[in-house]
Amino acid sequence: MMSRIHFPNWLTLMLGNRKSRIGLGILVFIGVVAVIAPLIAVSDPTGFSFDVRQPPSLDHLFGTTDQGSDVFSQVVVGARRSLALGILAAALATGVATLLGVLAAYAGGFGDEVINTLINVFLVIPPIPLLIVISGFLKSRGIETMVLALGLVLWAFEARILRSQALGLMSRDFVLAAKVAGESTWRIVVGELMPNMISRIAAAFVLVFYISLLTDAGLEFLGLGDVQKTSWGATLYWAQTNSAVLQGEWWAFTFAGGALALTVLGLVLLLAGIDEVSNPRLRTEKTHRALSRRLFAAFAGGRAAVRGEAA
Repeated sequence: MMSRIHFPNWLTLMLGNRKSRIGLGILVFIGVVAVIAPLIAVSDPTGFSFDVRQPPSLDHLFGTTDQGSDVFSQVVVGARRSLALGILAAALATGVATLLGVLAAYAGGFGDEVINTLINVFLVIPPIPLLIVISGFLKSRGIETMVLALGLVLWAFEARILRSQALGLMSRDFVLAAKVAGESTWRIVVGELMPNMISRIAAAFVLVFYISLLTDAGLEFLGLGDVQKTSWGATLYWAQTNSAVLQGEWWAFTFAGGALALTVLGLVLLLAGIDEVSNPRLRTEKTHRALSRRLFAAFAGGRAAVRGEAA
């Protein structure tokens, strides 16, 4: 007799939430497309051909550009770079935010003041203008440089949230018991604090992920990224540079923009699902709303039955 597959509790809760389930489905689909992009791309995304400015058809599913490049190939291949950049930037920003936020809360005193001042400095500086200035002065705008720029600029707001959560956990009994037992700082941080912050850390990663995607696409659209590489932002940049909108070539920018919007939608739904799963108050409010709807429907149905009997 085959044993049943047991999923981790957090995965079971995520799959049980409709928003996170839809978000995960969208992200899995986009991820699979990115992985198999070399197999399904019909041509070189930067190649030239005589089929210029062709609308979507069976030969070119997403049409072609004014240089004859296949837009479908640009979208599926561009997903690889855009997703990789977003994931790496989110991982870097979340790692820095978690390290400094938890360290500030655990150290307290002068160490907390220094880290909190650093966080406040980055929070005061608007990230988008700062990234535009940084990108304008960078000689190299490859994926490594953009990951560093995005990750080291977008960490501060999550560090503030993680610091606050860690401060709340510091007074809990299990942390105090670990200190009394003589546990090392590393053991307390990794074994006691971090597991109880995992939902917030996951939410931080998802949030920075979609902000990085939008920010990088915006920088590339403005010509401040590496537009020689195939990505969604670079596709939008070349579409506006070649005046695709003015010439009625809607397909040159619609599909790349739609892929970006679909990915962000999946991340937003996943983030909303994480919030509902990790916040009991949201789950309670959702249950109360569902119960209220059922009671209202039952009450309305009862009144309709009474009217029918009276008639």
